[in-house]
Amino acid sequence: MDRKYFGTDGVRGRANKVITPDVALKLGQAAGRVLRRGEHRHRAIIGKDKRLSGYMIENALVAGFTSVGVDVLLLGPIPTPAVAMLTRAMRADLGVMISASHNPFEDNGVKLFGPDGYKVSDVVEADIETLIVSPVTGLSRSADLGRAIRVDSVNARYIEFAKRSLGRDMSFDGLRIVLDCANGAGYKVAPEALWELGAEVINIGNTPDGMNINRDVGSTEPRALQRKVRELRADIGIALDGDADRVLVVDERGETIDGDQIMALIAGRWAQEGRLSRPGIVATVMSNLGLELYLRGLNLGLDRTDVGDRHVLQHMRAHGFNLGGEQSGHVILSDFTTTGDGLIAALQVIAAVVQSGKRASEVCRVFEPMPQILKNVRFAPGQLPALNIIDEAGEVGSARLGRHGRLIVQSSGTEPVVRVMGEGNDEELVTKAVDEACAALRDLAARMATGVGEQGLRQAS
Repeated sequence: MDRKYFGTDGVRGRANKVITPDVALKLGQAAGRVLRRGEHRHRAIIGKDKRLSGYMIENALVAGFTSVGVDVLLLGPIPTPAVAMLTRAMRADLGVMISASHNPFEDNGVKLFGPDGYKVSDVVEADIETLIVSPVTGLSRSADLGRAIRVDSVNARYIEFAKRSLGRDMSFDGLRIVLDCANGAGYKVAPEALWELGAEVINIGNTPDGMNINRDVGSTEPRALQRKVRELRADIGIALDGDADRVLVVDERGETIDGDQIMALIAGRWAQEGRLSRPGIVATVMSNLGLELYLRGLNLGLDRTDVGDRHVLQHMRAHGFNLGGEQSGHVILSDFTTTGDGLIAALQVIAAVVQSGKRASEVCRVFEPMPQILKNVRFAPGQLPALNIIDEAGEVGSARLGRHGRLIVQSSGTEPVVRVMGEGNDEELVTKAVDEACAALRDLAARMATGVGEQGLRQAS
């Protein structure tokens, strides 16, 4: 069955256009019916980021769950990894996070976690999808309706959980940290956690108004953080995204440290301490070749997957890795978490700086990255080109690079965007290859927007 609602990371789209109250209501009913087995009461927990539309979607989901007899515990604004952790800790049957992660406030989405804290499987999503588009059945009798309760103290539980990922004696005393919470889900818990560990915390991006999430702040827009770190002569800067499951670091010079460097840093330390469960890590095809070469120098491997933290985590679980992630800042430390956790990854980086006694720029810049160019081509909603056309765009750029590099063209699973990444020793050649592929895709996007269709790139050029 073709997926109408679920993408690579749950359900996501424009709020009140794609993610409407009716869709959220049906999603709650469908998910409740799928998880409802046996005679005992079932419970779902719901967290959210700070988007204005979160209130609308939350209420509709509650109506859906309670109408099929599922109790709901409302957590309020809290990071996605906290929802994953609390689903297990509170013995919930389902965890729900209302967020569109790094997307602008106009978008929203729903991520689902099973009782083990991992995102639900493709099979479960397919079952839910089938019920969403089917006539509604299985509504509860009046006496069997679910109840909804707001839960206090969940922030404190998550903060303690995050702090326990460090050694007991770890202290950030004397450290000046600029923290950018993207006006999102981490705006309360992240500053509190760093302060409790002893740091002087300067906050930016922590005044959410429902519409400023990810706007000129956060891990996808680090310039404000870079300026503030340099201005205040801070020791390090930390940027989360809208739902705090990814992180970007800024050193004392204002230079960014991406997910590849973070994984390299943690991998090197854990290998030295004998903490890697396998001699290597898992990353995606987008991770820099420099990471692979650095790991090879440590006798560590790099297993690559398709883009998406879901693919990374699936490979980690299937093959026994405990460290993986994406260049974008999703870092999965499965000794502690079941999903990417921006705060816990940040704590590992800060701890490494503290223990080294060196500056962040000396500790966090682990390898020299290969020249890498990444550009996005945006399509109209619902008009991403077919896979064979995307592959053809990759072939166009790869033909120019030949043996001097690699070019990856992939559609995003979370927004109507095709990402073009080129990498190689010759930056000028890489740039030309990326630009050619992007030009062909932009021409295709323009033709599709006017209804011409999506015939092959070479045929149209």
